[in-house]
Amino acid sequence: MYGESAPSYSTVTRWSNEFLCGRETLEDDLRSGRPSDAVNPSVIAAVEKLIRDDRRIKVLEIARTMQISCGSVETIMHDHLKMSKVCARWVPRKLTDHDHARRVTTSQEIVDAESDPVKFVQQIVTGDEMWVHHWARKAKLSQCSGDMLHPLHQGSSELYPLLGNSWRLFLWDNKGLLLIDYLPPSTTMHGQYYASLLLMLCDAINEKRRGMRKQGVWLLHDNAPIHKSMIAQEAVRDCVFVQLDHPAYSPDQAPSDYYLFRNLKSHLRDVHYPDDEVLQEAVREWLEGQT
Repeated sequence: MYGESAPSYSTVTRWSNEFLCGRETLEDDLRSGRPSDAVNPSVIAAVEKLIRDDRRIKVLEIARTMQISCGSVETIMHDHLKMSKVCARWVPRKLTDHDHARRVTTSQEIVDAESDPVKFVQQIVTGDEMWVHHWARKAKLSQCSGDMLHPLHQGSSELYPLLGNSWRLFLWDNKGLLLIDYLPPSTTMHGQYYASLLLMLCDAINEKRRGMRKQGVWLLHDNAPIHKSMIAQEAVRDCVFVQLDHPAYSPDQAPSDYYLFRNLKSHLRDVHYPDDEVLQEAVREWLEGQT
């Protein structure tokens, strides 16, 4: 009658026999042994406060703070607070034959340019942007992967306060950092802003890498709309940069994604920063400590 949503035939038979023998409920029977004293109203309230203060908090961290087992924490979160974890899954985009062909062409062009590998590496300037979490703010559901979410907030586009974001842009070459930019609060990243950053990069190269522009600067950045905007492309020409091709949907060809940003995020993970200044100093100290 119920099709695939019904339990198995053996389960139906077992429960039918139980009810024929006098059973009147589906609840578990009471078991012998000492009842658990870790799960009580005061502990439940304390766990809920910890989660609401930081929805990215780990089960192990809650267990250590409350001095209870991880199993008790999970029981409180799921059975008493009815919370579940928001989880996002990144699915690689399926490339077309044209995308594959362009990847091959671009890779071949870079290989051909490496007739003098030492000079080629010295000419490249690359960079990328990233969001860094540091303080509480309202965030959209798509930005909250890994957070504990109450049923009342599931499906809502705006959630209660979450660790906030701070936007960072890094530009560097083989000798180290050239420019770090911190997007001011309530400021939107757009082509005009990125064009001004390219002009700042040009000044930084003149100051820190004298003679580099005479040899030629090869700029490698991805295909973000702000990078490809007309005003940003005009800034690239004004700075006399040679723009390396970056095929669409090719994050594996961006060096920052697979080394720099992954290690930086690992370093910053599970640390709470009260304001922008503390976070900026932590990021700068880590970057200056890299080879």
